[in-house]
Amino acid sequence: MARMHSKGKGNSGSNRPHLSKPSDWSNSDKKEVEEIINKLSSEGLSSAEIGTALRDKHGVPDAKLVTGERISQTVERSGNSPKYPEDLMSLMRRALRLIDHLSHNRKDIHNRRQLELCESKIRRLSKYYKENKKLGPEWTYKRDQLRLMVE
Repeated sequence: MARMHSKGKGNSGSNRPHLSKPSDWSNSDKKEVEEIINKLSSEGLSSAEIGTALRDKHGVPDAKLVTGERISQTVERSGNSPKYPEDLMSLMRRALRLIDHLSHNRKDIHNRRQLELCESKIRRLSKYYKENKKLGPEWTYKRDQLRLMVE
């Protein structure tokens, strides 16, 4: 499948090996891993940052093999889920950085185009989340209110 906003084609990259149970050397105590996930999510880390911390500090290469569910599902079940989904929030942060950049560099037409592409991705993704009821039906992307949503 072709890329959305570039000339690239294909799906290049490495894949994880298929495993059905956690490795012998890894931390495979389900209760302990869930406690770590809840503690890190209450500190305000995203699910990607939690996964990195589990891998690097706690010896859990794949939390899904240990707990049986994704990190975001564990966080949601515990009630610490963020207001906006992680991918939407990262796109909004990127748009905010581009807006700040363009306020200082008004003639940067390449990044103005990147801002348009980023905002179109935000609108598309918000439409998906509205259909799946992760965002309210009245939620809309507004550039002037973006700083309030991100912070």
